[in-house]
Amino acid sequence: MVEFLQPGDRKKLETKARQEGRLPPGQSLTLKWPVLHDGSVPQFDESKWDFKISGEVAAPLKLSWKEFRTLPRTEVTSDFHCVTRWSRLNNTWKGVLFSAVLNLVQTKPEAKHVLVLAEEGYTANIPLADLLRPNVLFALDHDGVPLTAEHGGPLRLIVPHLYAWKSVKWVRGFMLLSEERLGFWERNGYHAYGDPWKEQRYSGG
Repeated sequence: MVEFLQPGDRKKLETKARQEGRLPPGQSLTLKWPVLHDGSVPQFDESKWDFKISGEVAAPLKLSWKEFRTLPRTEVTSDFHCVTRWSRLNNTWKGVLFSAVLNLVQTKPEAKHVLVLAEEGYTANIPLADLLRPNVLFALDHDGVPLTAEHGGPLRLIVPHLYAWKSVKWVRGFMLLSEERLGFWERNGYHAYGDPWKEQRYSGG
């Protein structure tokens, strides 16, 4: 993001970002990209990988890795806010918009919520309306290079306006629901929605 930084530059950039209103309350700027996740990093096997859409749809859909990679790509730049109080600005993501993937199925009128599905049974709940924002996408690349496995590659959901645990790593599909169903971290004490600007870190907060 920034090259050839001198001692103290991070603090100057943080002050500038705060003045511009780009840092949510309680967040600090990082120029690195910390790695945080529960469990081990899953192994990617192209021959076994698939992406499934189910729930409140006229008919479920399954895509192979080859089929998913043929979908039209979009590039967006956005900030990234972790619930552990760091923020990384100006990330460039390239991938497939959530809205473009959703257009592959016929949704039922009852579909209002989404349970995002990932490797090893991980899930996260997000309102459907939030996922239809124009900068929400399934990312394949970050800052010009393919996503590494430790950062969620080969495919990661990016939801910039919510805390980063909603930007699910190693995503394998989603289920459309008529009612909200809490995901992994939400069942374990995290906030159901996770708005960084309201510091919605934990349930009851």
